[in-house]
Amino acid sequence: MHPSHRNKPSVTAVIQARMQSKRLPGKSMKEIAGKPLLAHVIERAKMMTGIGTVVVATCHDNEPIVALAASLGVQSYVGSESNVLERYYMAAQQAGGDYIVRITGDNPFTDVEYGAMAVEIAVETGADLSSITGIPLGTGVEVIKREALDTAYRENSTAYQREHVTPYIKEHAELFSVQRHPVLVKNPYKHMRLTVDTPEDYDFACRIYDALYKGEPFSIREVIEFIKENPELLNINSSVEQRPMTHSEQPDGK
Repeated sequence: MHPSHRNKPSVTAVIQARMQSKRLPGKSMKEIAGKPLLAHVIERAKMMTGIGTVVVATCHDNEPIVALAASLGVQSYVGSESNVLERYYMAAQQAGGDYIVRITGDNPFTDVEYGAMAVEIAVETGADLSSITGIPLGTGVEVIKREALDTAYRENSTAYQREHVTPYIKEHAELFSVQRHPVLVKNPYKHMRLTVDTPEDYDFACRIYDALYKGEPFSIREVIEFIKENPELLNINSSVEQRPMTHSEQPDGK
C-alpha cells in the first residue's frame, strides 16, 4: 500500500454466536481441546493482523457467551436472535470500525493467515465486501465496509438477508464492489467440512483439535496434512448436508 497522509482504517471483528442452535444446541460453549468452541474462535480473531477490536454479537438469554467474552477481554453486544444483520450493525455502532470482519462462532478453524489477507485486501482495494475463495468450508471470513453494512441494514427486505448479513450486498452488484480473492490451497479434500453445525461436525472438530492444538491456532495446511495421514476421519461428517443460504432458522426451520 502506498504511504498515505490519512489515518489507517480501523477494523473490528464481529463474531456471531448463540446457544439456541437447532442442530447442535449450546455448541458455542461445547468443549474442544479443553476450551469452549467459541474461545477458539475468539483466540483466532484476536491473532489476525489488522484487526483492532473484537466483539461477540449474541442474543438474549446467552449469559455464558457474554461471560466468556468478558473473561477473554473482548466486548459483547446482545441483540436480536433472528436478525443477525441488525446485530452486526448495532455491534459496529457500539465498537466502531471502518471495516467489519464477519466471523461465525461455529467456525473454530477460521484461518488466521487468510483472515488477515482478507482484511489487507479490503483495506487496499476499498471494496464493499472482500473474501478469500478456494479455502475449505468454515475457514474464511467476510470483510464488510462500514458504509455497505449500513446500507444493507437500511435497505434489506427478506428474512435470509437479515439472517446471513451479506446477501443484500452480493445481490446488488450495481451498488457494491465485491472482491473475491482466489488462493491455491493444495487440498484434495474439496468436501471437507471445517464448521461445527451438527454432532458429527463436533466429533470431527474434536479429533482434529486433540491432535493439533498446542495452545495456539494451527493452519489449514496442518489440518490437510493430518487428514492425509488419517483419511478415515472424513467419514465422521461427510454425510452432513450444508444448509442453503436461504434457510431461515425460525421456529419452522429445521
